[in-house]
Amino acid sequence: MKNLIACCGIDCENCDARIATVNNDNELREKTAEKWRGMYNSDITTESINCMGCRVEGAKIAHCTTCEIRNCAEAKGFDTCAECEDLETCPTVGFVLQNVPGAKENLIT
Repeated sequence: MKNLIACCGIDCENCDARIATVNNDNELREKTAEKWRGMYNSDITTESINCMGCRVEGAKIAHCTTCEIRNCAEAKGFDTCAECEDLETCPTVGFVLQNVPGAKENLIT
């Protein structure tokens, strides 16, 4: 499994936050912050769009450092939720697996 697959199965390599960070693209940061403010009904700022990926060294979006899914996987000593026997029934990662196309496939392949 690639290191740029997050604990929950999201593909960080194709995440707009990571792409904006790698390319230092402030326009993409603004578009991403605007999109996420609407999607998550939160106060995400353009400046907070700075992340290298969930499971790699480097900058993280504040949400990623406090992510319940990531914290659970780390507490259990797992790289990702794929290692957990509760993957199929877990309410913690369930939302992502049901709503992010390809997340489950990223974990099990």
